[in-house]
Amino acid sequence: MRMILMGPPGAGKGTQAKYVADRFGIPAISTGDIFRANVSSGTELGLEAKRYMDAGEYVPDEVTNHMVRNRIDEPDAVPGFLLDGYPRTLAQVEELDGMIKFTGHSLDAVVVLTVNPEELIGRLLQRAKTEGRADDTEDVIRRRQEVYAEQTEPLIDVYRDRNLLIEVDGLGEIDEVTERIFAALTAVKQS
Repeated sequence: MRMILMGPPGAGKGTQAKYVADRFGIPAISTGDIFRANVSSGTELGLEAKRYMDAGEYVPDEVTNHMVRNRIDEPDAVPGFLLDGYPRTLAQVEELDGMIKFTGHSLDAVVVLTVNPEELIGRLLQRAKTEGRADDTEDVIRRRQEVYAEQTEPLIDVYRDRNLLIEVDGLGEIDEVTERIFAALTAVKQS
């Protein structure tokens, strides 16, 4: 299974990615986690990424594309993978298409978690408090929502046109959302 998990910041992608990846025995590849690991390690990539993350902007495509290409080439991703936080732009969709085509495979599904924007802001402010995430200020959170709407929401139509899109309500308890995702993916696999 090669799939993408999409949704605005705070929709629960990271949480759900772990459960879905475990169910299918594939790695969950989160660009956000990789960026944060590089930031905390003080790597050159991390320092560059931090400038953009602190402003609520996307890290440039060339940095992100290179990182994702390296990650999906690792042995554990050969049977499949779940991408969380990538692609975020139309240019990254094209780049990912090339990466997957190069391996002789295709994308199986794109799950998008849908959540009310104001609910997301509340979730992210709460996460900032509990996890001590300095990059989650209200201004940065609102900017991330704007950037998502401008740059990533158009990808939903691209994947809908390719008949890969599965929309799942992201509101509710974690296990309820997980079950909705599994049910939707099972329906797709059976069709």
